[in-house]
Amino acid sequence: MRCPMNKILIVYDSVYGNTRQIAQAIHQAFVAKTEAGLMNIQEAKTDDLTSCSLLILGSPTQKFSSMPAVKTLLNRVPSNGLQGIRAAAFDTRIAVSDINSSVGRFFVGRFGYAAESMAKMLVKKGAELIVPPEGFLVQGTEGPIKADELTRAGEWGEKIIGLL
Repeated sequence: MRCPMNKILIVYDSVYGNTRQIAQAIHQAFVAKTEAGLMNIQEAKTDDLTSCSLLILGSPTQKFSSMPAVKTLLNRVPSNGLQGIRAAAFDTRIAVSDINSSVGRFFVGRFGYAAESMAKMLVKKGAELIVPPEGFLVQGTEGPIKADELTRAGEWGEKIIGLL
């Protein structure tokens, strides 16, 4: 799916389906008010990212970062290839308070989550972040999504719509 310059594209990667569900909730907020595309990262091409007015990128957090497919696709975008494109990044993550290991909590504090690293990559490629990176909580490594997170994802999408 190509995304014309007046369109919004939500691209996500998902391992256990949680990030896909969050992306779908965000997408529903958009399609209620405007046209928006939703695409799995496996289908996305560099041109999809560089031809939109708004790109929303999502990934699960694994090893304190986004999935390899997200990094690979963003690395293929030329320098300043996202110039003039507004962007937002989100991830699915385990809450720090749910991590039983003090070492695990230390590493999360030190290295963070996927949304922050994706936001940095988007800015490095020339995009303008319109909201801070956002995380949506899951229970354990495989989920499920915590209560009210799908609602919060839709509200986050509505917040972004309000900024357009």
